[in-house]
Amino acid sequence: MTRRLFARRVIQAGAAGLLLLLGACAVPPRLVGHGAAAFSRSGRFAVNVSSNSGEPRAVQGGFSWLDEGGNQRLDLANPLGSTLARVDVTPAGAVLLRADGTREFAQDADALVAQVVGGPIPVDGLRTWLRGRTDGRARDLKTGAGGKIESFLENGWAVRLANYDAMGPRLLVLRRADAGTRIVVRLVIDS
Repeated sequence: MTRRLFARRVIQAGAAGLLLLLGACAVPPRLVGHGAAAFSRSGRFAVNVSSNSGEPRAVQGGFSWLDEGGNQRLDLANPLGSTLARVDVTPAGAVLLRADGTREFAQDADALVAQVVGGPIPVDGLRTWLRGRTDGRARDLKTGAGGKIESFLENGWAVRLANYDAMGPRLLVLRRADAGTRIVVRLVIDS
């Protein structure tokens, strides 16, 4: 093997390894609840926002979700595994705690995310969608094998669910377009 060919293969192998490393987002530790109502999922997320008036914005990382009925917790991490924020939702309201210790409050999770992100992300809808269900107001509902929900429209979001396991879908893709702004949220469940 020539020196030039060897060098090219080393560079290709290094580039492939770097792509694998960057593509594998670290997921925060799985949140574990107590009681029959506890439901948890963890995985990776990507949020892309594009508008006619500005540069597209994107954020991705890992998440861990716990729903215990009246209380929810969502931990978010960057792709390298560092904690970005924790969101706690109780009947009294929603609190975002950032890694730097700053906090934001709102009356519910959807209002909190809209306040922080500057646009709607359907946190409350995710409570049911992560289980492969709708809140009963869905339109254009399509089901697949075994009656599992594949897609629907609900509260302004086009939702696609796929790759089910025993707890629900392992892939959720949410799309919304409002007044020149397009939002795409993608969740891939690891556990």
